[in-house]
Amino acid sequence: MTMSRGPVVVAMSGGVDSAVAAALLVAQGREVIGVSLRLHGAVASGAPGRCCSAEDFRDARLVAGRLGIPYFVFDAEREFEAGVLDRFRSEYRSGRTPSPCVACNSDVKFGALLDRARTLGAGSVATGHYARLRDNADGTRSLLAAADRTKDQSYFLFDLDQEQLSAAEFPVGDLSKTEVRRIAREQGLPVSEKPESQDICFVPEGSYRAVLEQDEAGLGRAGEIVTRTGETLGRHEGVAGFTVGQRRGLGISAPSALYVLQVDAAEGRVVVGPEDDLLAEGLRASRWRWTNGREPQAPVRGSLRIRYRHPAAGALVTPAEPHAVRAFFDTPQRAVAPGQAAVLYDGDAVIGGGWIDGPLSAAAA
Repeated sequence: MTMSRGPVVVAMSGGVDSAVAAALLVAQGREVIGVSLRLHGAVASGAPGRCCSAEDFRDARLVAGRLGIPYFVFDAEREFEAGVLDRFRSEYRSGRTPSPCVACNSDVKFGALLDRARTLGAGSVATGHYARLRDNADGTRSLLAAADRTKDQSYFLFDLDQEQLSAAEFPVGDLSKTEVRRIAREQGLPVSEKPESQDICFVPEGSYRAVLEQDEAGLGRAGEIVTRTGETLGRHEGVAGFTVGQRRGLGISAPSALYVLQVDAAEGRVVVGPEDDLLAEGLRASRWRWTNGREPQAPVRGSLRIRYRHPAAGALVTPAEPHAVRAFFDTPQRAVAPGQAAVLYDGDAVIGGGWIDGPLSAAAA
């Protein structure tokens, strides 16, 4: 599989990474089309420095003008609402902890945007993600971690299928953030010093509860906060306010630190206990995608990440049924949270990933 050399659409967020991605492709002599996606209501609210803000669209347009490339804004609010926001709300209210950036990549940036790119005659979509690609002799394409491991975003891209990977380009994947900013300065790009946002784009100031409280369902079912032995310690206003591993904001007092061990959305029950009880020997995950598109016939050993900043842990992963796996760690891991992504690596290469359903003990092996 060889990378398309035809027209390429660059998803321009208004930040420095996507701006440099576009600049690098222009420098290669590619026919580049800049596109920003209107995903949610930040434009109307004028929220500065956020994805989809008026400031971001202005910055993206300025970059496109500097590079001499056409620039468009496409409306993808409907796809974003259905594929990302609705899932985000539903997961939290089901007692799970979602990772919305994964769904945004697979359903929107390499879903809806890729469809629109093809209407413009482009065969590929480039983004400012820090990740790399490798073409294999068998015709598949591998997804690799970025050269700069401190910025690596391959975790958020695990759910791309082979068709999407074949149409993806990650021009900054071999660069460090320092190099990206240097290139932006050399190219005179107006976003060279623009700070990057650390928050989920649609969550104001990191308060996901504010998003959930915008509609009638609110934080989901209210109920009791209990220990594993059934002792009631207090009450809460909704299960969506809790995630496995949480310590602060429990609204209870105890002689020693307590952590959320389990969120039972059906019963409205939040189970808490000591930190040692967060350790899990394994996990089960569903909606699992093997990156090469082929399910292995035997267990696979690799390094498993159970959240974005989690240091990958050695694990043995066994297909349990179609699109599901059971994984057991070499060393027990802390806070296996249902709803988070579990992504399996072989060295630099992502070899599979899925959505955590819950922890497992060795006795379940």
